[in-house]
Amino acid sequence: MARTTEMRLVELMALKQDVQNVILYLGKNGNFQFQTKKRSVQKVDDKKFVNIDTHFFDCLQKTRAFFNIPDISDSELKFVAATDDDRDKANKIIAATDEFEKNADEKSEKLRQITETLKEAESFSNLKIPYSQLEHLSFLSLRIGRIPADNFESLREAVGFYGVVIPLGNDKSKILAATSKKGRFALDTELKKFGFVNMEIPENFNGIPEEVLVGMQQEKVSAERDVAKINEEKKNYADTHSDEVRRLLGAFCISKQIKDIQNGLESTSMVYRLTGWIPAADSRNFMKELDDLTEGRIAIREYLPTEVPSVLRGEEKVPVKLTHGKFISAFERMIFSYGSPLYGTIDPTPFVAIFFTFLFGIMFGDFGQGLVIFLAGLLMAKKVIKVGTWNKFAPIFMGVGCSSCLMGLITGEFFGTEEILEPFALFVTGLFGNPHAPILKVMPSSNPNSILVIFGIFAVTIAFGFIINSIGLIVNMCNNALRKKFGNVFFGKCGFFGLLFYWYVVAFAVRIAAFHHLPAVYDWVIIGVSLFFAAFGEPFERLFNGDRPVVENGFGSLVIGGIVELIEVVSSYLSSTLSFVRVGAFALAHAVLGFIIELMSSKCGPVGGIFVLVAGNAIVVVLEGMIVAIQVIRLQYYEFFSKFFNETGAEFKPLQFHYI
Repeated sequence: MARTTEMRLVELMALKQDVQNVILYLGKNGNFQFQTKKRSVQKVDDKKFVNIDTHFFDCLQKTRAFFNIPDISDSELKFVAATDDDRDKANKIIAATDEFEKNADEKSEKLRQITETLKEAESFSNLKIPYSQLEHLSFLSLRIGRIPADNFESLREAVGFYGVVIPLGNDKSKILAATSKKGRFALDTELKKFGFVNMEIPENFNGIPEEVLVGMQQEKVSAERDVAKINEEKKNYADTHSDEVRRLLGAFCISKQIKDIQNGLESTSMVYRLTGWIPAADSRNFMKELDDLTEGRIAIREYLPTEVPSVLRGEEKVPVKLTHGKFISAFERMIFSYGSPLYGTIDPTPFVAIFFTFLFGIMFGDFGQGLVIFLAGLLMAKKVIKVGTWNKFAPIFMGVGCSSCLMGLITGEFFGTEEILEPFALFVTGLFGNPHAPILKVMPSSNPNSILVIFGIFAVTIAFGFIINSIGLIVNMCNNALRKKFGNVFFGKCGFFGLLFYWYVVAFAVRIAAFHHLPAVYDWVIIGVSLFFAAFGEPFERLFNGDRPVVENGFGSLVIGGIVELIEVVSSYLSSTLSFVRVGAFALAHAVLGFIIELMSSKCGPVGGIFVLVAGNAIVVVLEGMIVAIQVIRLQYYEFFSKFFNETGAEFKPLQFHYI
């Protein structure tokens, strides 16, 4: 049986000039997990450490957002760290961004203020009252006066976005300045600087002068042109610098992660120490490539897990890596979502892959619906259908689709109908003398033998449950033997005596039911002895494992615990076996759903029938497919994993660079 991947602990001593390249190599290869332990040497400058590349990365992210440049993804991340030349380029881009942002803000704010002022003025454009009364309006402040003609442009620039300065004559010595009430103090300050002198307004000067509105409108048009110009410049800059910004983002993303890791390493002024776990199969290439990378300037030591003090003391668990092909590896996440196996024990993934595929096919037996699931998995594998992280589960879709198709051939179901697959069933059954279709009928029928078929399906699924439970117990015994816990191999609910009790009771029941054997004395002796050591096995486990005291909490506690465990042994084996009845129940329910869909479609006419058939099968594929998958996972977790997952290990999580 397959075991977890063999691991090694390696210690690397890298010079300061090489450490960043070494870390980059480790992250690029993705097969090195840093050892999880407390650092024995604390760098004195930890609190003062500032990762300058994080600053560059954050500033470039703002640049990317400002210029609406598409972000990069993990798949586009290149394993190249930023150089000093990249930092110079980044500084120039960041400075250009700041200048663009400042100009854009000024132009936009000026346009906003002018638009707001013009809107307020236009609201009162038809109001004809003496100018002296306009000064008391709450929405607008007007100033009419003289300035030196040479100061006009300087005044307009100084007033900026909070006011409008309009010439009233060709020589620009007479002006009208307008602003909102909240900007009047700033406007008066600037007017005073440029030698503004108020003019006497004739008594018959009424309303808001037309030239004021015209001037404001011209200012607005000019401001809009400025905003459009800056937006065009932004677009041009983004078009010419997009690739460079994205490249720098990736480089600084890598660099900032490298420097964060480097700052956390044990080191002297010249040498850095890196310790971590790698798969033993990668060890030779790992050392050779690092030696080539550093031109021989690195020292490498390799240790077996049994040579690592923290592992021997139980302070650290050796990380667990599972190595499989594409199909089996698709089920690894199901294992680790429950818990990691212990290092050096049996790898349960192949069993999970077989059981999941097989049980799903039984519960979801329909050739047409299975074909849909298979094609969905195939398109996911070819990246035609992209559903994010779900694409990595494409082999599972393809596997359960095939098993559903196989079960559909046996039951004769094709999108809930039985007619299409009849020729196949007649051919196969004809090879054995009596042609009939389907090969195994699970659809509702008036045939009196159908009840026997139903009970037969339940019996078969219970038999599968017996096999799966037994394999779980055998895996547990093997794991304990590999860990040299021989007491657990033989005693307890999931040890040898528990397995003996389970097997013997099942064989005993079959003998009585099928062969009408009468119970004998030896039957009760075997059942009683095996049940005793399964329920009261704790002191025997401790004795064989070398744990002391043998009776940990006194004789009374031992008896009470044993009685409770006895009830637990009997009830758990019974429930875990009968739990697989649900497999047959779902198989029958699936057939009934297909029957109902076919019956409804036959009563809705040609067009309506096609709609009901398509919609009904789509609902079944999606909803019932999800329900069946959940039930299969439940059976794996509660009936299979529970037999041997009594202690979990640590999943192998190698250093990998990601775009953050």
